[in-house]
Amino acid sequence: MRSRGILMLFIAVIAGLAAVFLATRWMQGQGGEGGRIAVANTDIELGGRISPEMIRMADWPLGSTPTGAYKEAAKLEGRVVLVSMQRGEPLIEARLAPIGTKGGLSAVVPQGKRAMTVRVNDVVGVAGFALPGTFVDVMVNTQDEGGQRNDRDRSVSKIVLERILVLAVAQEADRDSTKPRVVNAVTLEVTPRDAEMLDLARSVGTLSLVLRNQTDPKGVAATGGATKAELLGLAKSEPAKPAVTPLAPARHVVRRVVAPAVAAAPAPSKNCVEIIRGLSKVTECF
Repeated sequence: MRSRGILMLFIAVIAGLAAVFLATRWMQGQGGEGGRIAVANTDIELGGRISPEMIRMADWPLGSTPTGAYKEAAKLEGRVVLVSMQRGEPLIEARLAPIGTKGGLSAVVPQGKRAMTVRVNDVVGVAGFALPGTFVDVMVNTQDEGGQRNDRDRSVSKIVLERILVLAVAQEADRDSTKPRVVNAVTLEVTPRDAEMLDLARSVGTLSLVLRNQTDPKGVAATGGATKAELLGLAKSEPAKPAVTPLAPARHVVRRVVAPAVAAAPAPSKNCVEIIRGLSKVTECF
């Protein structure tokens, strides 16, 4: 009995090892032959320059190798990342700036765009929720110089720029952070025309940032601005203009003149006599 138990135990061990071997071969068949690609060895901030200690080679199934992955760490030295990289993420070409790009915020500014910084506080900066990667509208409060001279207060608030990307707050451009931060400066991504508008708005009034949904398309919140008179309900509405009825085409009217009817002359009066003859009665006039 004892030898039989040992035999059964030996058969169970052999069966277990065979199952492990077959499962390993199946998994290797699903993932293909293994390879090695370069991944981030540490967290790399947006705009950071890659150094040798930031790279390590990791085993990666060839069947799921990302497009643009590097198999040689030496080719990545000195490159600049366009997005924040987490430890263990593959370093692929789509996340890197062109060769020769210097590190810093300028590396992540797209062609044709500019980076411009505006001064903010806890109120203007939406209580610190204007973080890198979010979109804001820029609103200015100024004086409307187009009003009449006897206007005592011509204050107007107007949204001048819509859906502007926040590139950095203070000196940080990490887009993975979601914790609000109250800072004194925010860097925005603008076009050259937007940069001119923003500089003018900063010089003629006070700025405010309005946080908006990231999926909200641009141009849906265009307004004419708000004035103090509208705020207090003192704005006079223009009198309604009477509706103009289109003129009907001219028609030629022909008038027909009808002469009044001439009264007929009264008939001359006659003398009538009633004559009774037996049972008959006859009236004769003369």
